Amino acid sequence: MSYDGDRHDEYRGGLRKVARVVLLDPEERILLLHGHEPDDPADDWWFTPGGGLEGDETREQAALRELAEETGITEVELGPVLWRRMCSFPFAGRRWDQDEWYYLARTTQTVTAAAGLTDLERRSVAGARWWTCQELTEAHETVYPTRLAELLRRVLDEGPPATPEVLDTEIV
Repeated sequence: MSYDGDRHDEYRGGLRKVARVVLLDPEERILLLHGHEPDDPADDWWFTPGGGLEGDETREQAALRELAEETGITEVELGPVLWRRMCSFPFAGRRWDQDEWYYLARTTQTVTAAAGLTDLERRSVAGARWWTCQELTEAHETVYPTRLAELLRRVLDEGPPATPEVLDTEIV
């Protein structure tokens, strides 16, 4: 989750426009980032790479930029939008209201290097990990979006949906 109060994030109707990446490797593992509250590493969760649009960039451009900044992965085949989700949550002392689009992407590049993190991200992202769908299903950790294991299993079994699936709004 890219949260940097120093960057200009584009809002539409009070919502932060966000592009996220469901990145799969050749073994169909998904890459998730491990985040936590900046001042409380015990308050943690796993999430897909991505963040807010900057300036006049498209969601596709934001997805690729955020992926490169947060993971160092640039060899990516960006696919369709799988899911759309509205969410609202507290983080780093403020509330974030977001309109998130989740893009399917594939890569053969599995080594990560988070070289482009903002100051806030450096204080709140503990690392990255590739997960199998089975590992996600069995995980006891908090993962966003909710139901990610089920959603990913459907994509792996059936392919991307013909049109983006609208996920339930999540308010934390």
